[in-house]
Amino acid sequence: MTTLTNSCYLGFDFSTQQLKVVAIDGNLQVIHQNNVQFDSDLPAFSRTQGGVHVHGDGLTVTSPVHMWVKALDLILEKMKNAGFDFSCVKAISGSGQQHGSVYWKNGTRTSLQLLDPDRDLHSLLQDSFAVLDSPVWMDSSTVKQCQYLESAVGGAQQLADITGSRAYERFTSSQIAKIHQLQPNKYNETERISLVSSFAASLFLGDYAAIDYSDGSGMNLMDIFTKQWSLPCLKATAPMLAAKLCDPTPSTALLGSISSYFVKRFGFPEHCKVVAFTGDNPGSLAGMRLQEGDIAVTLTCLLFSYKNGSLTRERIRNECSGGSWESFSSALWSTPMGNNGSIGALHHGVDAFTREVEIRALVEGQFLAKRVHAQKLGYRIIPGTKVLATGGASSNKAILQVLSDVFNAPVYTIDVANSACLGSAFRAMHALVAGKGVSFTDTVRGAAAAQLAVRPNPSAEEV
Repeated sequence: MTTLTNSCYLGFDFSTQQLKVVAIDGNLQVIHQNNVQFDSDLPAFSRTQGGVHVHGDGLTVTSPVHMWVKALDLILEKMKNAGFDFSCVKAISGSGQQHGSVYWKNGTRTSLQLLDPDRDLHSLLQDSFAVLDSPVWMDSSTVKQCQYLESAVGGAQQLADITGSRAYERFTSSQIAKIHQLQPNKYNETERISLVSSFAASLFLGDYAAIDYSDGSGMNLMDIFTKQWSLPCLKATAPMLAAKLCDPTPSTALLGSISSYFVKRFGFPEHCKVVAFTGDNPGSLAGMRLQEGDIAVTLTCLLFSYKNGSLTRERIRNECSGGSWESFSSALWSTPMGNNGSIGALHHGVDAFTREVEIRALVEGQFLAKRVHAQKLGYRIIPGTKVLATGGASSNKAILQVLSDVFNAPVYTIDVANSACLGSAFRAMHALVAGKGVSFTDTVRGAAAAQLAVRPNPSAEEV
């Protein structure tokens, strides 16, 4: 039984493989955690692997939007069954896997505003989406759309100057363009396009939620200087797109009070505020509370998105360690730093190395690539630098030791593995006082400090 005597704040994370939630009290202490694993907890969507469908071309990757809705139904029921007291929640926020997009059907806004609290969301929103399979960040099927976007705005560098990045296949602009080109009827049926983060916020708000600046900057659509949609990028993507997106909003924005649906069905207070949701990486950074010189590694990402992170580690674990993380770790401990010169650039079907060498080559190669990329962008390891690790692999000490050796810096972890959830709960708390000039740093100053996990080996820098 979870008994709350003070106000609390909820942070949700709609990630690739699961939906997670963390609740904190007014003293920044974690008082509840829960999750729904898409593959195992939602048998109706059992065709997903790792929360996604990889299509026959090997390039198109999507997730069923109804799976995300059903997951929210389930996690709230699990919290209710655990005795969680929703009446104490002052504010909620959340995060979502970045770049993924959701296409709301014409007329759905009215449906969101009139939800029947006697029915679950999944049944209420059965006919609410123009596109049932949402493209996600693992998709790489939009090469042509990327090429056109860059050409239309004056080249890759010009696009980067506007939006902060050249065109990437997973980015939302190219995914929207593909849907408009290949499924024009579906595009025309779409009333609003959301990111996964703003889609989730919309469910809680009972209305369409704006895309926040942070997550919006990963779409190849937002001018990062004006924080508004770039007209050339909109024009190069699809017609009438501005009306389908609506204006982006600050990440600290109070979007409104929670939908009456959640008040009546679960007992949330009417005054509970919904704070703008953001991307999972920004959410994780908020949860890790970086200081100057620190580096955050989410153990798929280091302030950047990679497709060859945890999923590749899981594949190599299955192929080389019989699916056992314990055997995977033993292989890391049994091989030397530097792996005698073997660095992983992994492809299917290459079997020229021992399993132990292949495992270390994978992990060292991933972290070396991250360090090199970070240094190219100006990051430097300075005295006092800490590496803060989060994500599922942050509990694996062997992986953390390799990370520490590669960056030649101590690695710290936080007690809560779900840093995106924790960061979202912190953000929910901060948003209530941000308008008074209170900084995020001051808001979370009393949170539990990160704990030292490993130090680099003395010879790491030389290797």
